[in-house]
Amino acid sequence: MSGSDATSSARRRRLALFALVAAAVVALDQLSKLAARDLLVPGEPVTLIPGVMDLSLIYNTGAAFSMGEGAGPLFVLVAAAMCVAGVYVAWRRADVPLPLLLTLAAVVGGGIGNAIDRVVLGAVTDFFATTFVDFAIFNVADIFVTCGVPIALVLWWRWDVARERAVEAK
Repeated sequence: MSGSDATSSARRRRLALFALVAAAVVALDQLSKLAARDLLVPGEPVTLIPGVMDLSLIYNTGAAFSMGEGAGPLFVLVAAAMCVAGVYVAWRRADVPLPLLLTLAAVVGGGIGNAIDRVVLGAVTDFFATTFVDFAIFNVADIFVTCGVPIALVLWWRWDVARERAVEAK
């Protein structure tokens, strides 16, 4: 196998892994939202963990904490841009560490999950409601995005520092 064939094969594997992780996040998100819509009634919370979390169905046309009400099309464009950037990183940046690539895939999957709701339903289905603290009601996609972004930033920073040290060592 020539060098370019090996590179192309490695790119395809990284892209396939990226797509698989993103698709798994989308599937988990969409299945959980489908269950919430089928089993919950808006305004009638169900205790999940007493004193910690309820399931409480709402439809959110904004972003986190209901900011950006009515800006759904903008959020769909942001999700599309995240997807394009993620595919670019998976295909073109073979030097990106696998944990960072997988974290980016999870963030993209979360963005796609919420974008699907915005396009199909006109609002995002949220249903996890903390009861121990007053916090926004959220969903599985939100968890992947809000946890994944800071993790990705830390991983990116560590990778960048390691690359700089490698250059200085030469």
